[in-house]
Amino acid sequence: MPVVRPLGQGLWEVRSSLPRDRIARVIFCIVRGHMVLLHGFLKKTQKIPDEDLALARRRMKEYER
Repeated sequence: MPVVRPLGQGLWEVRSSLPRDRIARVIFCIVRGHMVLLHGFLKKTQKIPDEDLALARRRMKEYER
């Protein structure tokens, strides 16, 4: 799987593997040619939790103003 993948609606995910078999994710968007990091977390399940996606979407809307 690629290191960066689209999540839809303008959101992207960067994957990172950490020591001790931990997995980190950073959700970002592109606003006016700039990469805006919206949310980072340690992943505990296969699916990105809905509350993490909702938080990233709310933060993205703030930057789009």
